[in-house]
Amino acid sequence: MSKNVHDATDADFDTAVLRADRPTLVEFTAEWCGPCRQMEPVLEQIAIEEPGLAVAKLDVDRNPGTAARYGVLSMPTFMVFRDGEPIRQFVGARPKRRILAELADVIGQNAAVTG
Repeated sequence: MSKNVHDATDADFDTAVLRADRPTLVEFTAEWCGPCRQMEPVLEQIAIEEPGLAVAKLDVDRNPGTAARYGVLSMPTFMVFRDGEPIRQFVGARPKRRILAELADVIGQNAAVTG
């Protein structure tokens, strides 16, 4: 995707997401998923505008282990991980403002810790 959004894999998920030094928003996606493609520019904007939040995407077809581990059945599924644990989950494409509103407490808590 870009330098701002990490392409996570089964091989690096634990390091890149679960051991990240900040909350991480992960989009579970697939190449064939139209709504997932629509979310790409939204995730890019969030990654740039919210430095306290890491953003990653994981292709479920190429990385079925992680998708199965978290019970992901629909795309796009979004999960937020903090300190190695999933703390929030939502399914379906949505506008940036809605994602930010749903993550306001996560982003705000991290800003208080790092700021």
